[in-house]
Amino acid sequence: MNWPRPAKDAAFFCLRPAWRAPKAVLNPQANPAPSPAPVEIAPVKLPSWIGLAAAAMILVACNKPAEEAKAPAAPAVPIVERAGPIAWNAATGGFELNGKPLKTVKLWTFDGSTEGFTGVRSKVTPADGQGLAVTVVDPSLRSPKGLNVPGGQFSMVIVRITRTGAGEAWDGALYFTTAAHPELIDFLGKPTGNAKPGLNETVTLVYDMSRQAIGGGDWLASNIDQIRLDIEDKPGGQFVIHQVAIAENPDAAPPPAVAPEPEPATAAAKPPTPTKKP
Repeated sequence: MNWPRPAKDAAFFCLRPAWRAPKAVLNPQANPAPSPAPVEIAPVKLPSWIGLAAAAMILVACNKPAEEAKAPAAPAVPIVERAGPIAWNAATGGFELNGKPLKTVKLWTFDGSTEGFTGVRSKVTPADGQGLAVTVVDPSLRSPKGLNVPGGQFSMVIVRITRTGAGEAWDGALYFTTAAHPELIDFLGKPTGNAKPGLNETVTLVYDMSRQAIGGGDWLASNIDQIRLDIEDKPGGQFVIHQVAIAENPDAAPPPAVAPEPEPATAAAKPPTPTKKP
């Protein structure tokens, strides 16, 4: 049997505060914690060289496979110099014969310059470091004019040369001009001995013009105005000429004897006058 509750009980229930749900912080799934406000970070300006270095490293990394694929460079071929009685002394800056210095009237060393030497069509330029680089198209290589060399005193021509590229038809003839004649096949010299240089070989060519190949004693009897070196008769060869000199020749042949001029003809003697007989 249900009995009615007293009035004060009703008031009691009415005065009780209503039950409140727990705060949301106790239920993180229902109300997650707010994310912290983003913090602005000011950009850091790196020095320019750091950026360049980084770019270079990236480029190196990109190119590395290609570099590894390249064939290794061929080793430089050493230059061999043929020994001979005449040699260049780099310490003194001159040529020597059996260790003794030679007296030169003309010496060209081509230190960064062609020093007036010209080729007709051949490419003639200063070589790397020192010397005269020649790519042969035309055989002729000429010195400056106006040398005014007394041939009787200076009858040796020296050319120190290296073959740097294969070629054909070695010549090596030396022509010269004087006040009496231009370049002629009738007046030339040839180097002594086996003078032809091999590939990557340095040879000192020696021309004894007191014993010139063609022309007798013309050099000895003349003042030399210009010299011309014909290296090869066909195009394609490559050379470096290190030094050219005109020097005294300790072993020069004596100058040709000059024939005495004939005496002028005298009048024919008159026959004696015959005497009359008595």
